[in-house]
Amino acid sequence: MKTHNSEKLYQRALRAIPGGVNSPVRAFRGVGGTPLFFTRGKGATITDADGNDYVDCIGSWGPHILGHSHPRIIEAIRTQAGIATSFGAPTELEIEIAELICNLVPSIELVRMVNSGTEATMSAVRLARAYTKREKIIKFSGCYHGHGDSFLINAGSGMLTMGVPSSQGVTAGTAQDTLTARYNDLDSVKSLLHNNSGVIAAIIVEPIAGNMGVVPPAEGFLTGLRDLCYAENVVLIFDEVISGFRAALGGAQELYNVMPDLTTLGKIIGGGLPVGAFGGKKEIMQLLAPDGPVYQAGTLSGNPLAVAAGIQTLKILHDENPYSSLEENGTFLEDSLNEIITLNGIPARINRVGSLLTVFFTDIPVTDYESATTSDTKSYAAYFHKMLAHGVYLPPSQYEAMFISTAHTPQQLEQIISAARSSIPSVGLQN
Repeated sequence: MKTHNSEKLYQRALRAIPGGVNSPVRAFRGVGGTPLFFTRGKGATITDADGNDYVDCIGSWGPHILGHSHPRIIEAIRTQAGIATSFGAPTELEIEIAELICNLVPSIELVRMVNSGTEATMSAVRLARAYTKREKIIKFSGCYHGHGDSFLINAGSGMLTMGVPSSQGVTAGTAQDTLTARYNDLDSVKSLLHNNSGVIAAIIVEPIAGNMGVVPPAEGFLTGLRDLCYAENVVLIFDEVISGFRAALGGAQELYNVMPDLTTLGKIIGGGLPVGAFGGKKEIMQLLAPDGPVYQAGTLSGNPLAVAAGIQTLKILHDENPYSSLEENGTFLEDSLNEIITLNGIPARINRVGSLLTVFFTDIPVTDYESATTSDTKSYAAYFHKMLAHGVYLPPSQYEAMFISTAHTPQQLEQIISAARSSIPSVGLQN
């Protein structure tokens, strides 16, 4: 495959953009090589600047659950663009998407639209602090909740790829207000609550971890968190930016039947356009301005283009209910990859929930941050580039999720497996 144009674009980008990218994982630092620049997406196929086609296994990191350029979503964007792109004033579309979210997500009674997942999580934590009149929060090692200062403590996603446990520029005071527990370990949470009795405002968690690679919640973990939060009067926040409308129509909270107090959303609810939201119990959400004392604002919040795309996405997911089909395709990939791994004696594990999947190059079960970081990132990098050479675009980091969409055809799923049959054995030879 030729990559001449991508290489030229990357060199040009380096002269105007820090690191040549607008989000760190895109730089390929976790796998090496020059990042590809893309020009087109249709269904589950993306095309780079040199005209190479790939089976897309990241779907813009999740929002393209229906594939790229779904005709109903494109038509909604096109129609709205012809009317107006932004008002900075209320629209009926904002009401419509809010009603859809409240009807579909079990725990949400009121919802506020924002422009990103980071905004959503930052705002949810501020709200929890106001509601409890407490300052400290508990998060989990390897869980990533955006780049807000409070969350860049043992964070996942690109922070893991780059080998940076936190970020410079975060003050010591802010760091002291964030306590870190171990994912899937209730005892670590109990210890923090005991040692900080009466000062914990919120526990924020990815109910399905997706930013240290996919790590499902252990049986009883989410229920245990719910019980602990009730007992300690702590606000439980589910960060469903990835799992919302992806794990199930009502998100992970529907899948595992555990109701948080607040939920953050993103990705899918914008149909591929920038968006975020947070919502939950009415008594908490009514503390937001203009009704209450918690200030949160955004000129482009509820942007008509993003909302129009999101409405169509949620309606299609509601009407077509593709989750059993996504589960079947996810199972096919998991079983086929496991067969290849076993046949070749490769030290690798696969974690999957529905249409989310990660291949970890380690010989131990991956249940938390510590076990995730036992993965051989050099093996993953080799795997990534070999799959790329076979026309399959995987996450350019060991610590990210692979996303499957309704647009992936049986032929494309077979192409992924065929590529893996050629790629995985040679990866094993390097170890």
